[in-house]
Amino acid sequence: MNDIKNAGPKSTAWEWVEEQKEQLSAWHTNIWELAEPAWREYESCAWYVKTLREHGFTVEEGSGGMPTAFYAEWTSPAGPGARILGYAEYDAIPGNCQAASTKREPRTGMSRFAPGHTDPHSALGISTLAGFLAAKDAMERHSIPGTLVYTGEPAEKVQGSKVVHGLRGYYDNLDAIISYHPFYMMPLCNTARWDTHCGSYYSKIYTFTCDNPEGWNNTYGDSPIPSSHSAARAPGADAALFTMFSLTKTTQDSMLPQAGGWSLSEAILTAGQATADNQPAGLAQIQYSWRCPSLAEADSVLAVLDRNAELAAAASHCTVSSRWVARNRPGIANHTVAQVAWENIAAVGAPVLDERAREIGREIQASCGVEPMEDPFHPATAELISPQDAEAELRRHIPATQQNWTSDDYVEMTWYAPTIRFYTARPTLAPDGKGTAYPGWAMTAMGGIPETIDPTITATGKMIAGMVLDLVTQPDIVAAAKTEFESEKIRRGSLAPLLPAGFSAPTDFRWPQYIGEGDARDWWIPVSEEGWNTAVGS
Repeated sequence: MNDIKNAGPKSTAWEWVEEQKEQLSAWHTNIWELAEPAWREYESCAWYVKTLREHGFTVEEGSGGMPTAFYAEWTSPAGPGARILGYAEYDAIPGNCQAASTKREPRTGMSRFAPGHTDPHSALGISTLAGFLAAKDAMERHSIPGTLVYTGEPAEKVQGSKVVHGLRGYYDNLDAIISYHPFYMMPLCNTARWDTHCGSYYSKIYTFTCDNPEGWNNTYGDSPIPSSHSAARAPGADAALFTMFSLTKTTQDSMLPQAGGWSLSEAILTAGQATADNQPAGLAQIQYSWRCPSLAEADSVLAVLDRNAELAAAASHCTVSSRWVARNRPGIANHTVAQVAWENIAAVGAPVLDERAREIGREIQASCGVEPMEDPFHPATAELISPQDAEAELRRHIPATQQNWTSDDYVEMTWYAPTIRFYTARPTLAPDGKGTAYPGWAMTAMGGIPETIDPTITATGKMIAGMVLDLVTQPDIVAAAKTEFESEKIRRGSLAPLLPAGFSAPTDFRWPQYIGEGDARDWWIPVSEEGWNTAVGS
C-alpha cells in the first residue's frame, strides 16, 4: 500500500480491491463454474469457509443446521465496535447451464439441463466478500474498532436460509446489515431501495401418498392379487399431484385481484412413481412458491392451495401432508442506511465496461440476431439514479396503498437490524428499437465472462467497503439508523417471525444436485440431443 498513514480508510480499502482484481476474478470464475443448485452448494460453501478462515475469520460450518450454510466473524484488534453483517449467496438455477461464451452452449462436458448462475449469485457473493475483506484490511491498518459478520446463505432461489438464520439468533445484536444484489429490474440499477422494499414470499411442499391402493373401488373382488392387471387401479399420488396442479391453475384467477404484482409458480419434485403398468404411484411432491405484496394476500393464496391439496388427495385415494420451505415477512425501510449506501455508490460510480467488453457484447448481439451496436450495453447500466428518484419511478407502477413489491428473502433481515438494500449494474444488452427479446442465455453468459462481469465486482466491492467503514466509524449514523428501525417496526405492526423457532430447513427433500466428483461430475438429468441442434440454430 502507498503511505497508509496519509491515506483515508476508504482509499486504503479501494486500493486493496484494485490490487486484488485478478484474484477476485479468479475467485468468481471458480464459483460461477461450480454452479451448484439450492441446498446442494457443497463445494461453493467449502470454498467460502476456507477463504474466510485464511483471512482471519472464525467460521462456524453448517450454521442453523443447514449443511451448506456458514457463519463467520472477525473482530478488530482495536476493539469490537459496531457489528456489521454482509453475506454471500451461491446457488444456481437448474436448466440454465451456459458457458462463458458469446454463443449459446452449455459448460464443457455438462448437460444443458444443469444449473447456471443467471442473476448471477456468483458475482453477488464475490462482490460482498471483496467489500468485507477490503474493509477488514483498512480497519487493521487504521486501527478502527468494529466486528464484521459474514454469513453464507444457501438456497436463495427457494428463499431458504435467511429465515432459519434469523430464527436461530444469527442476526441478533447487529448494528446494521448490508444486502446486495446485481440489478434485475428497472429502475433499480446503481441505486438503493428507499421506501418500497420487497414483499412476502411463501413456499410450501405438498406430499401426496397412496399407502393403501387396495382400498380403492375394485369390481374384481375375487382376485387374490391386490395389483392384478385386470383390477381397477387406484388413481394414486401422481393423479393427486396433477389434480392439484390443474385445480390450482383453474382457481388461480380467483385467489387475488389481478393487481399489485403477485405471482405463483410450481416445481414438481422427484418422488416415488412406480414404473409398472399395474401399480399406482405411491408418492408425489409438488412445491408451490408465491410472492405477494402483503401477508394478507399471501395467506389468501395459502388457503386456496391447502384446500386444493385436500380435494386432490380425496379424489385420488391419497393422503396429503405439507411442509414449509419459506415464509418471509415483507421488508421495512431504513432511510438512514439507504443514504449511506447512496453516498458510497455515488463516490465509486457505475461499473465501467471497456472496449473489449463492448466487443463481447456485440458478438453476443450478433448471436442473438440483433444488429451489433457501437455501445451494445443498456444506457442505464452506466448511469446512477438516486434512491428517491428510483422510488418515484417505481411507484408509478404500484397502487398508492401498496407498501411492498416483488420479493427476495433479504426482507426477513430487515426485521433484525437496519438494512441496506442496493443494486449495481451487471452487463445487460441494449434494446434494438424493434423490441427484439434477448434470450436468457445472453445475460447468463455475460455473468461468467471476466471482461463483462469483473467491473461489477470491482465497483461493488469498493462500495460495500465504504459502507462498512462509514458504519463502523460513525456511531451517530448507527444510532440514528437504530432509532428509525425501532420506529418503523412499530409502524409496520411489530410482526413476529412467521415460522416457529424450531423450524428446520427442508434440506432432506430430493432437491436437484450433481452426481459424481472430479472428472466424473455430471448433472443428474442426462442430455437429450434430439432437437437441440435445431433449437440453437447450429
